[in-house]
Amino acid sequence: MKRILLLALFALGVGTLSAQNCIVVDSEKIFKSIDAYNEAITELDRLAEEYQKLVDAKFEAVEQLYQTYVAQRASLSASSRQTREEAILSQERAAQQYQEGIFGKEGTLMKRRLELIAPIQKRVFDAIEAYAKQAGAAAVIDSANNPTLLYTDPASERTQQVIALLR
Repeated sequence: MKRILLLALFALGVGTLSAQNCIVVDSEKIFKSIDAYNEAITELDRLAEEYQKLVDAKFEAVEQLYQTYVAQRASLSASSRQTREEAILSQERAAQQYQEGIFGKEGTLMKRRLELIAPIQKRVFDAIEAYAKQAGAAAVIDSANNPTLLYTDPASERTQQVIALLR
């Protein structure tokens, strides 16, 4: 019974959606057509590479401390071993915090990404909305971000029109 009801609701939803004017855009293609976006992505990639080198250096220093400790461990007293182990763990935590401070959700790289990309996203989404209103569309489907999109009629594709509107 539940399956019949779900199938009926699905059919009703599909029927309603097909009665609406839907357009399809590929946001990835739109973003890649904007020079400022490509420059921002290049800068973010460069920053990420630089930051990764700094993070790697911190973890390499921790590894070096550990290797030195392992080599000297037999000749150290119990209190010296404990002190060294705590120092190594402290350095490792500091390196992890540093890494999170750069690459985490609230990190330096994410903040820079928001600075660079957010204005471009707003511009693109505003252009998509303006085009959709102009075309009388009830819905816009993004073919770049919808992995379940199985078919689209090429006549409903409006990516180039949105790109033209942005220029």
